[in-house]
Amino acid sequence: MRNLNKSLIPQQKKSLRNAYLEYDIEPYYQKFGDEYRNPHEAIVKQILELANQQWKLDWRRVLDLACGSGEVTLALENMGIVDVEAIDPFTYKNYQKRTGKTARQFSFAEIATGALTGEKYSLIICSFALHLVPESRLPILLYHLGLVSNHLLIITPHKRPEIKPAWGWLSVGEIYWQRVRARLYRSESGEVVLNNLKENP
Repeated sequence: MRNLNKSLIPQQKKSLRNAYLEYDIEPYYQKFGDEYRNPHEAIVKQILELANQQWKLDWRRVLDLACGSGEVTLALENMGIVDVEAIDPFTYKNYQKRTGKTARQFSFAEIATGALTGEKYSLIICSFALHLVPESRLPILLYHLGLVSNHLLIITPHKRPEIKPAWGWLSVGEIYWQRVRARLYRSESGEVVLNNLKENP
Protein backbone atom coordinates (compact mmCIF):
# COMPACT_ATOMS: atom_id res chain seq x y z
CA MET A 1 0.00 0.00 0.00
CA ARG A 2 1.39 3.38 -1.01
CA ASN A 3 1.61 6.23 1.44
CA LEU A 4 -1.17 8.78 1.25
CA ASN A 5 -0.04 12.24 0.28
CA LYS A 6 -1.42 15.73 0.70
CA SER A 7 -3.30 15.52 -2.59
CA LEU A 8 -5.69 13.10 -0.92
CA ILE A 9 -6.78 15.49 1.81
CA PRO A 10 -10.33 16.67 1.02
CA GLN A 11 -9.30 20.30 0.55
CA GLN A 12 -7.10 19.27 -2.38
CA LYS A 13 -8.04 18.17 -5.89
CA LYS A 14 -8.67 14.50 -5.22
CA SER A 15 -12.02 13.71 -3.64
CA LEU A 16 -12.67 11.60 -0.58
CA ARG A 17 -14.40 9.09 -2.84
CA ASN A 18 -11.21 8.58 -4.83
CA ALA A 19 -9.20 8.24 -1.64
CA TYR A 20 -11.61 5.62 -0.29
CA LEU A 21 -11.49 3.64 -3.52
CA GLU A 22 -7.71 3.67 -3.67
CA TYR A 23 -6.78 3.19 -0.03
CA ASP A 24 -9.93 2.08 1.82
CA ILE A 25 -11.72 4.16 4.41
CA GLU A 26 -10.12 3.26 7.72
CA PRO A 27 -6.48 3.58 6.56
CA TYR A 28 -7.31 7.00 5.11
CA TYR A 29 -8.58 8.35 8.43
CA GLN A 30 -5.80 6.67 10.39
CA LYS A 31 -3.33 8.57 8.22
CA PHE A 32 -5.08 11.92 7.82
CA GLY A 33 -7.57 12.11 10.69
CA ASP A 34 -5.60 14.94 12.29
CA GLU A 35 -6.04 17.05 9.14
CA TYR A 36 -9.52 16.07 8.00
CA ARG A 37 -12.05 18.78 7.16
CA ASN A 38 -15.44 18.11 5.63
CA PRO A 39 -15.62 20.15 2.40
CA HIS A 40 -19.40 20.35 2.90
CA GLU A 41 -19.18 22.04 6.30
CA ALA A 42 -21.25 25.05 5.23
CA ILE A 43 -24.04 22.76 3.98
CA VAL A 44 -23.94 20.77 7.24
CA LYS A 45 -24.44 24.01 9.14
CA GLN A 46 -27.34 25.06 6.92
CA ILE A 47 -29.10 21.71 7.07
CA LEU A 48 -28.87 21.63 10.86
CA GLU A 49 -30.52 25.04 10.97
CA LEU A 50 -33.28 23.73 8.67
CA ALA A 51 -33.71 20.65 10.88
CA ASN A 52 -34.04 22.87 13.92
CA GLN A 53 -36.80 24.81 12.15
CA GLN A 54 -38.66 21.78 10.81
CA TRP A 55 -38.59 19.41 13.78
CA LYS A 56 -39.02 19.89 17.50
CA LEU A 57 -35.66 18.41 18.42
CA ASP A 58 -34.51 17.85 21.97
CA TRP A 59 -31.10 19.51 22.31
CA ARG A 60 -30.56 18.87 26.03
CA ARG A 61 -27.71 16.37 25.57
CA VAL A 62 -26.46 15.73 22.04
CA LEU A 63 -23.98 13.12 20.84
CA ASP A 64 -21.92 14.17 17.82
CA LEU A 65 -21.12 10.68 16.53
CA ALA A 66 -18.17 10.37 14.14
CA CYS A 67 -17.55 14.04 14.88
CA GLY A 68 -14.86 14.72 12.28
CA SER A 69 -13.18 18.04 12.91
CA GLY A 70 -16.20 19.41 14.76
CA GLU A 71 -18.43 20.56 11.93
CA VAL A 72 -21.65 19.59 13.73
CA THR A 73 -20.49 20.73 17.17
CA LEU A 74 -19.47 24.15 15.87
CA ALA A 75 -22.72 24.56 13.96
CA LEU A 76 -24.70 23.69 17.09
CA GLU A 77 -22.68 26.14 19.19
CA ASN A 78 -23.56 28.81 16.64
CA MET A 79 -27.21 27.94 17.30
CA GLY A 80 -26.71 28.27 21.08
CA ILE A 81 -26.54 24.51 21.74
CA VAL A 82 -23.53 23.72 23.89
CA ASP A 83 -24.28 20.44 25.71
CA VAL A 84 -22.62 18.32 23.05
CA GLU A 85 -20.44 15.24 23.51
CA ALA A 86 -18.41 13.78 20.69
CA ILE A 87 -16.93 10.49 19.54
CA ASP A 88 -14.40 9.75 16.80
CA PRO A 89 -11.47 7.32 16.96
CA PHE A 90 -9.59 8.95 14.08
CA THR A 91 -10.17 12.72 14.16
CA TYR A 92 -10.33 13.40 17.90
CA LYS A 93 -7.15 15.50 17.89
CA ASN A 94 -8.44 17.69 15.07
CA TYR A 95 -11.79 17.95 16.84
CA GLN A 96 -10.14 19.19 20.02
CA LYS A 97 -8.01 21.66 18.09
CA ARG A 98 -11.04 23.24 16.43
CA THR A 99 -13.61 23.06 19.23
CA GLY A 100 -11.56 23.03 22.43
CA LYS A 101 -13.49 19.94 23.50
CA THR A 102 -12.41 16.34 24.00
CA ALA A 103 -13.86 13.56 21.87
CA ARG A 104 -13.95 9.98 23.04
CA GLN A 105 -12.30 7.45 20.78
CA PHE A 106 -14.84 4.66 20.38
CA SER A 107 -15.19 3.03 16.97
CA PHE A 108 -18.50 1.93 15.48
CA ALA A 109 -17.44 -1.66 16.20
CA GLU A 110 -16.91 -0.85 19.88
CA ILE A 111 -20.26 0.93 20.11
CA ALA A 112 -21.88 -2.13 18.53
CA THR A 113 -20.56 -4.22 21.43
CA GLY A 114 -21.90 -1.92 24.13
CA ALA A 115 -19.26 0.80 24.62
CA LEU A 116 -21.98 3.36 25.36
CA THR A 117 -23.93 1.22 27.82
CA GLY A 118 -25.40 3.39 30.55
CA GLU A 119 -25.27 6.63 28.55
CA LYS A 120 -28.38 8.61 27.64
CA TYR A 121 -28.62 11.28 24.93
CA SER A 122 -31.58 13.36 23.84
CA LEU A 123 -30.33 13.22 20.24
CA ILE A 124 -27.57 11.51 18.27
CA ILE A 125 -26.27 13.26 15.15
CA CYS A 126 -24.11 11.30 12.72
CA SER A 127 -22.85 13.39 9.82
CA PHE A 128 -21.16 12.04 6.67
CA ALA A 129 -20.21 8.74 8.30
CA LEU A 130 -22.96 6.16 8.70
CA HIS A 131 -23.20 5.55 4.96
CA LEU A 132 -19.65 4.17 5.17
CA VAL A 133 -20.67 1.35 7.54
CA PRO A 134 -21.25 -1.99 5.74
CA GLU A 135 -24.96 -2.83 5.75
CA SER A 136 -24.33 -6.14 7.53
CA ARG A 137 -22.99 -4.22 10.55
CA LEU A 138 -25.75 -1.63 10.72
CA PRO A 139 -28.47 -3.60 12.57
CA ILE A 140 -26.46 -4.30 15.74
CA LEU A 141 -24.92 -0.81 15.70
CA LEU A 142 -28.33 0.81 15.41
CA TYR A 143 -29.69 -1.45 18.13
CA HIS A 144 -27.06 -0.16 20.56
CA LEU A 145 -27.64 3.44 19.50
CA GLY A 146 -31.32 2.91 20.22
CA LEU A 147 -30.46 1.93 23.78
CA VAL A 148 -28.87 5.32 24.47
CA SER A 149 -31.13 7.69 22.55
CA ASN A 150 -34.68 7.95 21.22
CA HIS A 151 -33.76 10.13 18.25
CA LEU A 152 -31.13 9.85 15.53
CA LEU A 153 -30.36 12.50 12.90
CA ILE A 154 -28.31 11.24 9.97
CA ILE A 155 -26.70 13.71 7.57
CA THR A 156 -25.56 11.99 4.41
CA PRO A 157 -24.48 12.86 0.86
CA HIS A 158 -26.11 9.63 -0.37
CA LYS A 159 -29.38 7.76 -0.22
CA ARG A 160 -27.44 5.40 2.01
CA PRO A 161 -27.72 4.25 4.67
CA GLU A 162 -31.13 2.69 4.23
CA ILE A 163 -32.46 2.27 7.77
CA LYS A 164 -35.02 -0.52 8.01
CA PRO A 165 -37.84 -0.38 10.58
CA ALA A 166 -36.88 -3.89 11.70
CA TRP A 167 -33.62 -2.40 12.98
CA GLY A 168 -35.52 -0.32 15.50
CA TRP A 169 -35.66 3.13 13.93
CA LEU A 170 -38.76 4.65 12.34
CA SER A 171 -38.45 7.49 9.85
CA VAL A 172 -39.82 10.85 10.99
CA GLY A 173 -38.88 12.82 7.89
CA GLU A 174 -36.19 14.01 5.52
CA ILE A 175 -34.71 17.35 4.45
CA TYR A 176 -32.91 17.54 1.11
CA TRP A 177 -30.63 20.55 0.70
CA GLN A 178 -27.77 21.17 -1.72
CA ARG A 179 -27.58 17.44 -2.58
CA VAL A 180 -27.27 16.50 1.10
CA ARG A 181 -29.94 14.71 3.12
CA ALA A 182 -30.84 15.04 6.79
CA ARG A 183 -33.02 12.16 8.00
CA LEU A 184 -34.60 12.03 11.42
CA TYR A 185 -35.45 8.68 13.04
CA ARG A 186 -37.27 7.74 16.22
CA SER A 187 -36.31 4.55 18.04
CA GLU A 188 -38.54 1.74 19.16
CA SER A 189 -38.01 -0.02 22.47
CA GLY A 190 -34.88 -2.10 22.87
CA GLU A 191 -36.92 -5.27 23.44
CA VAL A 192 -38.79 -4.87 20.16
CA VAL A 193 -35.54 -4.27 18.28
CA LEU A 194 -33.79 -7.26 19.85
CA ASN A 195 -36.65 -9.54 18.84
CA ASN A 196 -36.52 -8.19 15.27
CA LEU A 197 -32.76 -8.78 15.08
CA LYS A 198 -33.18 -12.37 16.22
CA GLU A 199 -35.92 -12.97 13.65
CA ASN A 200 -34.11 -11.12 10.82
CA PRO A 201 -30.36 -11.61 11.36
